[in-house]
Amino acid sequence: MKRLNVEVAVGIFMVVGFLCFAWLSVRLGDVGLFAADTYSVEARFDSISGLKVGALVEISGVHVGKVVSIRLDQEDYYQAVVGMEITEGIALQEDSIASVRTSGIIGDKFIKISPGGMDELIEDGGEIEETESAISLEELVSKYIFEKD
Repeated sequence: MKRLNVEVAVGIFMVVGFLCFAWLSVRLGDVGLFAADTYSVEARFDSISGLKVGALVEISGVHVGKVVSIRLDQEDYYQAVVGMEITEGIALQEDSIASVRTSGIIGDKFIKISPGGMDELIEDGGEIEETESAISLEELVSKYIFEKD
């Protein structure tokens, strides 16, 4: 009887361990089984250097979405088109501004959205018209060093 109790306890421990491992794998793998409802928005930039798929989208420093795709539009002035998933319930006005920013001096790139003031909202599949491209630190330094007055 005592041996049966030990075997049952070990079996329960193993099942709980496997369930914890599966939950951790799903959460760290960013599978999206527990993700909130989202809607998609695109924005066009002249330069997104350093921005990667999976980067954060923030409004006022609060995480409201993520970058899900980056592609080059060869027909429209070779601009970068960034696809974003925004959390459902976060309303973006049509005059919102999307900017590529850096967290810290040499940190990761993310999209910062500055809300607008219009009454019209961007719907699912819409586009943010106003954008600010990434600032290249190398270009600024070289301009400062090599520019002659």
